[in-house]
Amino acid sequence: MSAPATQPNRVDKNHLLAALPAEDLKRLLPSLESVVLPLGEMIYEPGRRLHYAYFPTTSIVSLHYVTASGASAETAGVGNEGMVGVTLFMGGDTTSSSAVVQTAGYAYRMEASALKKEFNRAGFMQSLLLRYTQALMTQMSQSAVCNRHHSVEQRLCRWLLLTLDRCESNELVMTQELVANMLGVRREGITEAAGNLQRAGFISSRRGHIAVLGRAGLENATCECYAVVKKEMARLLHDVKHTQGN
Repeated sequence: MSAPATQPNRVDKNHLLAALPAEDLKRLLPSLESVVLPLGEMIYEPGRRLHYAYFPTTSIVSLHYVTASGASAETAGVGNEGMVGVTLFMGGDTTSSSAVVQTAGYAYRMEASALKKEFNRAGFMQSLLLRYTQALMTQMSQSAVCNRHHSVEQRLCRWLLLTLDRCESNELVMTQELVANMLGVRREGITEAAGNLQRAGFISSRRGHIAVLGRAGLENATCECYAVVKKEMARLLHDVKHTQGN
């Protein structure tokens, strides 16, 4: 599945790129390449050298950890609020996790060398990326807590809400099997949880699609983890705007 040609990519659809001062963005534009990320494409593999950073605009990328047995679970999702490839400016050129396209769409990619050069200028983008990394770490930590202490239904609600925040539509192209892999649970558990949410009128699920009908219901049914992650990201964006304003 590719992004629709009738909806051209725009830099300002990525919140990090949109937060950059005009002068900084102008300097970076030649290094930003618009790309389409197809559903299921693996853009990073564990242990392999990273050549690009990605700034999603309409796509969503799932960061996974895969065990030796082949089992996997999502540690974080990245959409238009962030970037994929923080390890590049944190001192590494490889990652222990994989990055797979969860929702097809557009992104901007930047060569690793260009990202490092801009980060090492120690200007606005360095501060911005470090703040984003803190928010990403919050998401990863909260996912670990959520997977250990909360029900499958609560975790499904959290995942749906975070995904919905990154989408332009209330309908997600997503199979229950893929959601189960994201959350690291059995498919039967997702089927039961999705059935409960559908009977409550919060979602409508059909083969390969999940439509959110009642967002407020999902927010009431989820655990506190969703609010924690959302609050941290909102704080990041507020701090970015405040810093740019000064």
